[in-house]
Amino acid sequence: MGAIVYTQGEHSNSIQTQIDGVFQIELADTVPLYVAYGSVRQRINKQDLLSSHTIVLQTNPSSNGTSNQAGKAYVTAEKPFKISAEPSQTNLASQQELSSVNVYATKIDKRSYTGSISTITSSDIQKRPITNIANALSGAAPGVLVTTGSGQPGSAPDIMIRGQGSLNASTAPLIVLDGMPYDGTLVSINPNDVANMVVLKDAAAKARYGARGANGVIDITTKGSSNNYKLSGNLIDALSGKYKDENELPDLQQQVNELLTNKELRKVGISNESYEMFEENKFENPMNNPLSTFSIDVDRASYANVRRFITEGNSVPKDAVRVEEMINYFEYHYPQPQAGTPFSINTEYSIAPWNRTHQLLKIGLQGRTIPTDNIPASNLVFLIDVSGSMNEANKLPYVIESLKMLTMKLRKQDRVAIVVYAGAAGLVLPSTSGANKEKIMSAIYGLSAGGSTAGGQGITLAYKIAKQNFIPNGNNRIILATDGDFNVGVSDDRSMQELIEEKRKDNIFLTCLGFGTGNYKDSKMEILADKGNGNYAYIDNMNEATKILQKEFGGTMFAIAKDVKIQIEFNPAYVQSYRLIGYENRKLNAEDFANDAIDAGELGSGHTVTALYEIIPTGVDDKYAVKAETLKYTNLVRDSSHNFNNELAQIKFRYKEPTETKSKLVVQNITKSLIPLEQSSKDFKLASSVAWFGLKLRDSKLVPDKETKSILSLTQEAIDKENKEETELLQLIDAVK
Repeated sequence: MGAIVYTQGEHSNSIQTQIDGVFQIELADTVPLYVAYGSVRQRINKQDLLSSHTIVLQTNPSSNGTSNQAGKAYVTAEKPFKISAEPSQTNLASQQELSSVNVYATKIDKRSYTGSISTITSSDIQKRPITNIANALSGAAPGVLVTTGSGQPGSAPDIMIRGQGSLNASTAPLIVLDGMPYDGTLVSINPNDVANMVVLKDAAAKARYGARGANGVIDITTKGSSNNYKLSGNLIDALSGKYKDENELPDLQQQVNELLTNKELRKVGISNESYEMFEENKFENPMNNPLSTFSIDVDRASYANVRRFITEGNSVPKDAVRVEEMINYFEYHYPQPQAGTPFSINTEYSIAPWNRTHQLLKIGLQGRTIPTDNIPASNLVFLIDVSGSMNEANKLPYVIESLKMLTMKLRKQDRVAIVVYAGAAGLVLPSTSGANKEKIMSAIYGLSAGGSTAGGQGITLAYKIAKQNFIPNGNNRIILATDGDFNVGVSDDRSMQELIEEKRKDNIFLTCLGFGTGNYKDSKMEILADKGNGNYAYIDNMNEATKILQKEFGGTMFAIAKDVKIQIEFNPAYVQSYRLIGYENRKLNAEDFANDAIDAGELGSGHTVTALYEIIPTGVDDKYAVKAETLKYTNLVRDSSHNFNNELAQIKFRYKEPTETKSKLVVQNITKSLIPLEQSSKDFKLASSVAWFGLKLRDSKLVPDKETKSILSLTQEAIDKENKEETELLQLIDAVK
């Protein structure tokens, strides 16, 4: 049970901390603050809390002689807080929030404690006659239940880690092997290979693995693993891995202060972020795989996220880099489409800068730009995460300012509702005309964060509200603002995908805006946008919010074409091997191209989409080339009557009008007109520079030249020095040696 934090006097107030010790309260400078834990009542000196972050309460053993409640309780501020000047103020802009405060208690029953961590070492395993490491958990870690499975020989036992998650849903814990999620069973791991196993429950599990750790985590480190961290004892001990001797451990206050100030320790938080793992596209032989099919992607989130890592001085996680999103972050100078068509098609063929024996084919789409005044009436639902994880300076405050920008763009005919979710979902503002900006802004300014994260409930309610206020032939869209850390109800990636796939059938679009660091769940945000007829942006600063929600308002908020697919067939007379740069999680099966039931990406008003193919031409002896399989019946390329002279490829597009269900087909041939790299357009050089940079960040094994000076040289030829986004690109490239 949490502690009770309360005030006394004319403006008395009280609140119980959450299970993880976090609470939030507003109070005037003159109002005293108290905390109650067990039988202890103590006034908190706010200045002490401001300066030291920690207050210690000495608790007493219970009268019945048990000692489980004996020990100390720590009230720990994660960062200094500020106090509002007057308790009666209602203007949010003039108030400051009390920062998160954690309450820790020692000498507790670990079987019941939902945030405990237990360690089973290799010596513990060796002391017991076991045939698999699942048996090593039985009786060795408090709160871990190991029961017989089906009874069949070789079957895996059922494992449950007692905690909040196991009380509410499925009980299978997440297994992590040497730092990576493991899909196999524990019985498949040789006990002799195990250095130690760490069992984490709710608070500890979610702190490190987010929603994936809702049912607990079994973290296994094998002998010889490069992982150099060790978790044991309790949450605070996780910070102490660098201390070799127990006597060297600093006190709690010093550890918390170190966490707040030590740059290296702050980097530990990055490991709590989640990104979908993928392998970059390999080269294909057009004789073996004649068709390349993929969905377009107008998301820009990866570039902004990469920028955040670099500017904070951190290394960029490989899977945070999606090259296509980096390319599409920038504007390209493609012509507007002809009347009656939603987009123009533009191609350019030149040399691959990172391998001069290879070539690059650039394919660019330019969406038709619709003036804001001509965009159909909008039915918007702001779906806002106000859970405890959003209570950080770069989260909810950024959300409020971003939605403020968006609100100012609304017209009289537009309508907006506001749904929030934390432990549950609720309607804060019913659908309201854009003319009533004061009412909308008042609801936005009244937002505050606290509680767990029932993202699934929020999404369900938001779609319900959007459907109730649906505008036929209008712009019906949900705008989700969150860090993606869902941990209550429908929260795992597969369940979220199924939920969003069902809801998109109502022809309601989705825009995902990601915020924050440390526990950011990029993988979940991408799934929501990809499967929900939507787009996805990451807001790392207010300049990015201005770009996405003001400068590119039409493209972000209004789709001119949906389910846009591209299929290209290369001519094997000229193409020995090819590969698509990026779009790894947007690839489709060849048969999906003509299947209108298969979802694909949306193109917004004025948006550009660019894709690059790396080509190994015929006649080049190349180590990356893929040989053609020996086929008995397929020999068309050698038929001189069908060599399609001067055709490099044929490209096909399928798309649907925003309110239609049947797709339209566009076909265009691409001629083999190779341009020297020096004579290629600035658009070509910019796109290839960004791709080159992204491939370097991913440490691509298919790029022989990853020298920063080479990338910088081409980028300098491509950029407009008056364009702040392009000059910033130069700075980012230069920062990564």
